[in-house]
Amino acid sequence: MRELTGANLVSATEETPNPRVATGRPLRETAAMNHASHFWELILGTIVALLPLINPLAAAPTFLAITERDSPVRRNQQLRAACFYMVGILVSFLIGGTFIMGFFGISIPGLRIAGGLLVAGIGSGMLMAAPRDPAQNQKEHEAARAKRDIAFSPLAMPMLSGPGAIAVTLGFTSLATHWLDYAAIILGIALVAIITYATLRLSGKIVLVIGLNGMTALTKVMGFLILCVGIQFVVNGVLGIATDPALIKAIRDAALQH
Repeated sequence: MRELTGANLVSATEETPNPRVATGRPLRETAAMNHASHFWELILGTIVALLPLINPLAAAPTFLAITERDSPVRRNQQLRAACFYMVGILVSFLIGGTFIMGFFGISIPGLRIAGGLLVAGIGSGMLMAAPRDPAQNQKEHEAARAKRDIAFSPLAMPMLSGPGAIAVTLGFTSLATHWLDYAAIILGIALVAIITYATLRLSGKIVLVIGLNGMTALTKVMGFLILCVGIQFVVNGVLGIATDPALIKAIRDAALQH
């Protein structure tokens, strides 16, 4: 049997890898990759969920109508302020969502079902709505023009951050378990605001290219996507209730008693 001297011991230690180090490093790398993947999924999911609801292309004609008397500089100022207001409103509901749910005793599945019904109703309204009366549109546009500052109302709320967008943002609180998750959702909201700003800033050219019929068709498509998002929210909420361990245990206990 070979005697382990000091040099041999050092050599044996170097040749034999530490199993904790060998297995720990891949686990850390896998966890980091999973966190990064979840981070980008939250950003993309936020954009996909909010952008059809905000629908800056459909808001372009109204934006042009209520700012037609403003200079281009004033119009861009109003638009920039409205986008900042929109981010502030949605982030406030995102951060305060947990407090609101706890204060009113709202469960996550209940929030998903309620938000899904609201979003689905908005989507079905956009999908099935008849063309609006031009006289009614004119009255609303005149009322908006009478305001000196339209950045917060009606532009930021309810046009850009309406009940549907707020409901979806509240639903995101059920997906956020770490501060990085909140950062990802806030980054997604900011990207949606940037897309909205760029779209509405070019709204004059977009409306000329697409036309009113194209805007109507695009609104129908967005309505269908919003309807699908709302129904999926309801499905997730129902599944959350059906798979609740407390409910399963209560059903099992009731079945055993009989």
